[in-house]
Amino acid sequence: MGQYGAGGPAFDLSSTFRNLCRSSPWRWTTLRFEYLERPRNHERPGNGSTMVRAWLRRPGALRLETPDGQLLHSTTGINDSRDDLYVSATRRSWLLPAHLVTPVYDDAGLVRRRPEAAYGEPSFGNGRLAAALDPVELAGNAPVPIEFPDTNRVFLEPPREVDHEGRPALETVVTPSRTYVPSDPAEPLVHPERTLVRVDVGTGVCVASESLDGDSAGKGHWLNILGVDEYMLDDLFLAESMNLTDVRRHIPWDIGPAA
Repeated sequence: MGQYGAGGPAFDLSSTFRNLCRSSPWRWTTLRFEYLERPRNHERPGNGSTMVRAWLRRPGALRLETPDGQLLHSTTGINDSRDDLYVSATRRSWLLPAHLVTPVYDDAGLVRRRPEAAYGEPSFGNGRLAAALDPVELAGNAPVPIEFPDTNRVFLEPPREVDHEGRPALETVVTPSRTYVPSDPAEPLVHPERTLVRVDVGTGVCVASESLDGDSAGKGHWLNILGVDEYMLDDLFLAESMNLTDVRRHIPWDIGPAA
């Protein structure tokens, strides 16, 4: 049954899907992608459906451009120091980035239980992009007790393996439970009724969502991954280039006439 092993009583693709939704912080460091927000079915296609190109480097560095190369957003201060005010901040200020702490993995190398860490993805406009990059809101930080399955964040229809822009993904239809709490209430990944969601197997990123019912029908997003763990310089994320000298190029020196 695909890359997750043979079927059988011990095989649970729903658990695999939830563990994949917890795994994003440990599956990639940089991501280059295209991102499109889908409007509701009754809205005009041009309303909120502009595609952007993005470069993201964890933690906190994000660059967004229009398809024709116009800069929309670029993070600054990505190397800010922690001054004396930082010392008096809360305990959360001292949490390590997720990639520096070790989660509990399942047999497939996906995250079964997430540790306490400094989670959070950069975003622009609203929180949907950040939620898609780390879709833990679909699963929670750890499995729920077997005795209380209704405390899962969402109810899943049987997931299936699909292709998304040439990359393997898991797709399912989800319905929110009473414990579902979106990271951005104004732009949840899961809408009040059924929502189709698709999660990239390699990165754990939610690459597609689409509300299937009610007033929100059609609303969601589409994300096309173009590159994973590519090297990205600081200069890419600055609004103004630092104009660093390329030391590989010959630098002419004008000495002038001899005296």
